[in-house]
Amino acid sequence: MLKKIFLASDHGGYRLKELVKDFLNKQKQPIEDLGCFSLDAVDYPDYAKLLSDKLKNDLNSQGILFCGTGIGISMAANRYSHIRAALCTTAEMASKSRKHNNANVLALGGRIITDTLATDIVYEFLNTDFEAGRHSLRVNKI
Repeated sequence: MLKKIFLASDHGGYRLKELVKDFLNKQKQPIEDLGCFSLDAVDYPDYAKLLSDKLKNDLNSQGILFCGTGIGISMAANRYSHIRAALCTTAEMASKSRKHNNANVLALGGRIITDTLATDIVYEFLNTDFEAGRHSLRVNKI
Protein backbone atom coordinates (compact mmCIF):
# COMPACT_ATOMS: atom_id res chain seq x y z
CA MET A 1 0.00 0.00 0.00
CA LEU A 2 1.24 3.47 -0.85
CA LYS A 3 1.90 5.94 1.94
CA LYS A 4 -0.45 8.88 2.22
CA ILE A 5 1.15 12.16 1.21
CA PHE A 6 0.02 15.41 2.79
CA LEU A 7 0.52 18.58 0.74
CA ALA A 8 0.56 22.14 2.06
CA SER A 9 1.72 25.49 0.73
CA ASP A 10 1.58 29.21 1.13
CA HIS A 11 0.63 31.47 -1.78
CA GLY A 12 4.21 31.45 -3.14
CA GLY A 13 4.12 27.68 -3.51
CA TYR A 14 0.47 27.33 -4.51
CA ARG A 15 1.02 26.89 -8.26
CA LEU A 16 3.74 24.26 -7.77
CA LYS A 17 1.62 22.43 -5.19
CA GLU A 18 -1.19 22.19 -7.73
CA LEU A 19 1.22 20.84 -10.36
CA VAL A 20 2.65 18.24 -7.95
CA LYS A 21 -0.87 17.30 -6.84
CA ASP A 22 -1.80 16.57 -10.47
CA PHE A 23 1.40 14.55 -10.90
CA LEU A 24 0.65 12.47 -7.79
CA ASN A 25 -2.97 11.94 -8.80
CA LYS A 26 -1.79 10.54 -12.14
CA GLN A 27 0.48 8.17 -10.16
CA LYS A 28 -2.58 7.05 -8.12
CA GLN A 29 -0.76 8.25 -5.00
CA PRO A 30 -3.06 8.82 -1.99
CA ILE A 31 -2.86 12.52 -1.07
CA GLU A 32 -4.55 15.07 1.13
CA ASP A 33 -4.29 18.74 0.20
CA LEU A 34 -4.19 20.90 3.33
CA GLY A 35 -4.14 24.22 1.44
CA CYS A 36 -3.70 26.95 0.67
CA PHE A 37 -6.28 26.99 -2.08
CA SER A 38 -5.57 30.25 -3.91
CA LEU A 39 -2.93 32.88 -4.61
CA ASP A 40 -4.22 35.04 -1.73
CA ALA A 41 -1.44 35.82 0.76
CA VAL A 42 -1.22 33.47 3.75
CA ASP A 43 1.43 32.69 6.38
CA TYR A 44 3.65 29.67 5.69
CA PRO A 45 4.12 28.72 9.39
CA ASP A 46 0.39 28.00 9.63
CA TYR A 47 0.59 25.47 6.80
CA ALA A 48 3.76 23.88 8.15
CA LYS A 49 1.88 23.34 11.43
CA LEU A 50 -1.16 21.84 9.67
CA LEU A 51 1.07 19.31 7.92
CA SER A 52 3.06 18.63 11.09
CA ASP A 53 -0.14 17.86 13.01
CA LYS A 54 -1.24 15.40 10.32
CA LEU A 55 2.12 13.58 10.34
CA LYS A 56 2.07 13.32 14.12
CA ASN A 57 -1.17 11.35 13.88
CA ASP A 58 -0.15 9.25 10.85
CA LEU A 59 3.45 8.13 11.32
CA ASN A 60 3.42 6.07 8.12
CA SER A 61 2.69 9.13 5.98
CA GLN A 62 4.96 11.74 4.41
CA GLY A 63 4.54 15.39 3.49
CA ILE A 64 5.47 17.87 0.83
CA LEU A 65 5.59 21.57 1.65
CA PHE A 66 5.82 24.49 -0.77
CA CYS A 67 6.56 28.18 -0.45
CA GLY A 68 8.31 30.69 -2.68
CA THR A 69 11.81 29.38 -1.96
CA GLY A 70 11.10 26.40 0.29
CA ILE A 71 13.30 27.96 2.96
CA GLY A 72 10.72 29.50 5.28
CA ILE A 73 8.30 26.61 5.25
CA SER A 74 11.09 24.05 5.85
CA MET A 75 12.37 26.10 8.80
CA ALA A 76 8.85 26.32 10.22
CA ALA A 77 8.29 22.56 9.83
CA ASN A 78 11.60 21.57 11.39
CA ARG A 79 10.68 23.18 14.68
CA TYR A 80 8.48 20.12 15.37
CA SER A 81 10.42 17.20 16.86
CA HIS A 82 8.79 14.51 14.67
CA ILE A 83 9.54 16.35 11.42
CA ARG A 84 12.67 15.95 9.32
CA ALA A 85 12.01 18.35 6.45
CA ALA A 86 14.52 18.53 3.62
CA LEU A 87 14.65 21.45 1.22
CA CYS A 88 15.72 19.88 -2.07
CA THR A 89 16.66 21.51 -5.36
CA THR A 90 17.91 18.36 -7.13
CA ALA A 91 16.77 14.75 -7.40
CA GLU A 92 20.10 13.70 -5.84
CA MET A 93 19.37 15.81 -2.76
CA ALA A 94 15.94 14.17 -2.50
CA SER A 95 17.50 10.72 -2.72
CA LYS A 96 20.13 11.46 -0.08
CA SER A 97 17.56 13.09 2.21
CA ARG A 98 15.69 9.80 2.27
CA LYS A 99 18.65 7.37 2.23
CA HIS A 100 20.79 9.12 4.83
CA ASN A 101 18.47 11.39 6.81
CA ASN A 102 15.13 9.55 6.71
CA ALA A 103 13.41 12.81 5.81
CA ASN A 104 9.65 12.54 6.14
CA VAL A 105 8.89 15.93 4.58
CA LEU A 106 10.09 17.38 1.29
CA ALA A 107 10.17 21.17 0.89
CA LEU A 108 10.13 22.79 -2.54
CA GLY A 109 10.41 26.38 -3.73
CA GLY A 110 7.70 27.35 -6.17
CA ARG A 111 9.70 30.30 -7.45
CA ILE A 112 13.03 28.43 -7.59
CA ILE A 113 12.70 25.19 -9.57
CA THR A 114 11.13 24.19 -12.87
CA ASP A 115 8.04 22.04 -13.10
CA THR A 116 9.98 19.13 -14.61
CA LEU A 117 12.64 19.29 -11.91
CA ALA A 118 9.96 19.44 -9.22
CA THR A 119 8.29 16.23 -10.41
CA ASP A 120 11.71 14.52 -10.70
CA ILE A 121 12.51 15.52 -7.11
CA VAL A 122 9.11 14.35 -5.84
CA TYR A 123 9.44 11.02 -7.64
CA GLU A 124 12.90 10.43 -6.18
CA PHE A 125 11.81 11.42 -2.67
CA LEU A 126 8.80 9.11 -2.67
CA ASN A 127 10.60 6.16 -4.25
CA THR A 128 13.74 6.09 -2.11
CA ASP A 129 13.98 4.18 1.16
CA PHE A 130 15.97 4.96 4.28
CA GLU A 131 19.18 2.90 4.38
CA ALA A 132 19.19 2.78 8.22
CA GLY A 133 22.35 1.17 9.66
CA ARG A 134 24.94 3.80 10.57
CA HIS A 135 22.56 6.49 9.38
CA SER A 136 20.06 5.56 12.12
CA LEU A 137 22.59 6.51 14.78
CA ARG A 138 22.91 9.97 13.27
CA VAL A 139 19.19 10.52 12.72
CA ASN A 140 18.51 9.52 16.32
CA LYS A 141 20.81 12.34 17.47
CA ILE A 142 18.59 14.94 15.83
